[in-house]
Parts: sequence; C-alpha cells; structure tokens
Amino acid sequence: MADGMLSQEEIDALTKGITPDAPQTSTPNTTNTDTAVDAANSETTPNAAAPLTEIEKDTLGEIGNISMGSAATTLSLLLGHKVSITTPNVTMDTMADIKTHYPIPYLIVGVSYTTGIIGNNILAIQARDAAVIADLMMGGNGTNVSDELDEIRQSAVSEAMNQMMGSVSTSLSQVFDKKIDISPPKVHIVDMATADEVTDFWTQTEPVIRISFKMEVEGIIDSEIMQILPVDVSRELVRGLTESAKKSAEQSTLPQPEPAVQPESTPAPAAAAVSPSPSSTPAQQTAPTYQVHTQPGNSQNIVSNVPVQPAQFTPLTVGPPAAVNNANIGLLLNVPLDITVELGSAKKSIKDILDLSSGSIIELDKLAGEPVDVLVNGKLLAKGEVVVIDENFGVRITDIASPLEVTRSL
Repeated sequence: MADGMLSQEEIDALTKGITPDAPQTSTPNTTNTDTAVDAANSETTPNAAAPLTEIEKDTLGEIGNISMGSAATTLSLLLGHKVSITTPNVTMDTMADIKTHYPIPYLIVGVSYTTGIIGNNILAIQARDAAVIADLMMGGNGTNVSDELDEIRQSAVSEAMNQMMGSVSTSLSQVFDKKIDISPPKVHIVDMATADEVTDFWTQTEPVIRISFKMEVEGIIDSEIMQILPVDVSRELVRGLTESAKKSAEQSTLPQPEPAVQPESTPAPAAAAVSPSPSSTPAQQTAPTYQVHTQPGNSQNIVSNVPVQPAQFTPLTVGPPAAVNNANIGLLLNVPLDITVELGSAKKSIKDILDLSSGSIIELDKLAGEPVDVLVNGKLLAKGEVVVIDENFGVRITDIASPLEVTRSL
C-alpha cells in the first residue's frame, strides 16, 4: 500500500482471501508419501530370507527333538546300542559357510518331502561316524574302523538313514495330524574341504537353516549330526506345528455335552403271580414266575423268588477207539520224505561270513562224539551216531526223539 491507496495486486489478493504477506503453501509431495507407503508394505510382506525369530528357532528345535528322538530309537534297534540325539542348535547359514566351518568328509543323505510338506532337506553325518555305524550294523564292535566306506558299508549306512528318516516322517505325521511322505534317500560322501558343491538342492549362497544335534552311541560315538533345510520348508514346519497346536487347543476348549439325566424310576407295585391261561403257549406255561418288590424310598427294584438250578452237563463217556482203516494209510506209504542228518550248526555275523575263505574253520555247537540229529522234512525224528558202510556215511539210530524234543524243534 502506498499513500493510503491499494494497489491492484493487493485488491486481487483480498478478493481471494489471501493475505499478501502470508507464506505460500507448497504442493503436497506425493513422491515422499508413496515411498513411505512402499516401505511400510515391505515390512509387512513375508521375506523368505529374513532372519528367524526366537519363537521360530524354539519351534524348529522342538520339531527337531521330536523327529530325532524317534530316529534315535530306530538307530538304537539297528545297532543294538543305546543312541541319544539331543541338544538342537538352530542357525541360519549358507552352504558355503557350512563348508568353511566343517572342512572334513561327511556322509550326505538327501531326502525330499513329497506329501504333506513339499521341499528338500539333507542329513549330514561325519564319515568317521558313518563307518562306525556300518561296522556295528555288520556285527563289529565299532573300534579300529577305516574312514573310507566301501560299497557294502555305504549300503548298510544308507539303510540305517532310510529307516531313520522314515521314522522322522512318521513322527511329523502324528504331530501335524496329516500324512507326510518322503522319497528314498540319496547317499554320497562329500569332502567339505575340497568339494565344489555339497548338494544340488540349493546354491552355495542361498540361505538355509542348519539344525545341529549332539549324537552319542553308548561310549562309542560322541559327535554331531546336522539337518539342513531351506528357509521356506522350515517356516512351513513352524506354521504346521503352530496350526496343529491351535487346533488342539480349540478342540480342548469346546463345550463338552452334558451327560443325559436318567429319569427316576417310578416305584412299581408288587406283581402278583399270574396263573397261565389256557391259551398260553407251552413255553409260557413252563416259564417260572417271580415277584418284584420295591423298598420305600429306594428306586431300585429287588427281584425275588427266582428259581435257581445247578447246570447239568451230559457225562462224557469213553468209547472204544475208532477203527483204523489200514487201506487209507496204505495210500500214504509211497509218499517220499527227505531225511537230513545235521552234524551241528553255528551262528555268525555278516562280517564273519564275508571274511570266510578257503581253509577257514567254522566251530559247530556240537561236541565231539555227541549224537547227530536226524530230521525228516526238517522236523526232528531221532538221534544217532555216524557210521561208515562200504565207504559211504550212514547213521545208526540210537534214540527216538521224545514228544518234548519234537515240540521244541517245531
């Protein structure tokens, strides 16, 4: 304003309701707003490579305890020694990190979930421990074994791992309340220090979940076994256990149906004996009569005057023995039977059988001079002594087997 007169600009500003000296408002920055919204959405979207929460780690550890507990039981039966697999430790690693931290030969067992859970996982056990397990399965004592697994021992360990993973899938099926199947395991030896790749399931840089367990075999093995899972399969296991627990909790909180209330019985009047009418059937005429009494204040009926008679059975009589038709027995006289003379027997492990060669001696369970067994169609019949007749061996029967010995042979 100059000399008390309003300029044209001031007049225009007053007509629009804007003070000339007021600061101009800036246009909203939509770019910054969109960026904030995108950031918020990214925080709520599940990220497969996101670190595991403590709850997820605890859940995976519990699943590992359940599954490896059944696997330890199965391995105990196969080895004949007590096996304990405990103390799970859950971490997120990559295969490259695992190779760096464990630069020794490992037996890798690759298993794929095919039903209920879709995905791959591997079980890693040290080659030295696998050799001990193979030796125990083949009858050895688990000491002085070689780290190298030949084809036979590798097949034995493969069968053990197959049984273990089968029990794991069974345990998971019970926990998740749904059917879970696995594919046959693929077993191979990998030297972590020199191998380019541990498995073809995942890349070297892809995040994986490693669950390590402490494994002990009755003073023979004190080592570690690892289960390696992809992140998505691990989270699927966590989700499955959570949903199963939630379902069980909901079922336990459902209102239970109240038991049906039985109506009180009305006291029945004393029943009088009714004489049979002429039109009654013979069965009705011979049926015994009884009375029903009701005590005052008691709703239970008491039955009295019930005729009770001891049970009578037809006496057993011993008749003459049935006549034997010799003509029928004659039809069986030409049936051929195999007679076997058993000098003795022995029980050996697979390891001892594989070590047999020309010149090896097998000690039998019979003493020198002890009678041999005469078997007819595989059944014990008699005992005898070995004789020589015209340069041929023969058996002189010295004793016919008693019925007790025949029963034991069966």
